[in-house]
Amino acid sequence: MKLCLYCSSKITGRSDKKYCSIYCKSAYQYEKNKLEENLYYTIDKQLKRNRKLLKAYNKSGFSTVRKNKLKEEGFNSTYFTHYWKNKKKDVYLFCYEYGFLDKGEKYVLIKWQEYMGK
Repeated sequence: MKLCLYCSSKITGRSDKKYCSIYCKSAYQYEKNKLEENLYYTIDKQLKRNRKLLKAYNKSGFSTVRKNKLKEEGFNSTYFTHYWKNKKKDVYLFCYEYGFLDKGEKYVLIKWQEYMGK
């Protein structure tokens, strides 16, 4: 006797059936996808928040801002899309086209330039 993967009720019919009804099949798939995509949406949301904050505080293309000011508004430096290392071996982390460099109590903010891709 097989049990439904969603509601655990008895399954009748074909031997390879996994769900007792179309509703249970749909609900099971919805819950499964929701759990898998939840991480994706969480990361995407944080990356977009980081980009928005970096853009707001970097009007000139190059500026500095206190770390705690950004963090108070929801900035999380562990989420970034890519990095770039300059000749001085400083590693700038980027959220799309806006980057930041950790300098102790402050972040140095920059905007992506074409020469950085080479």
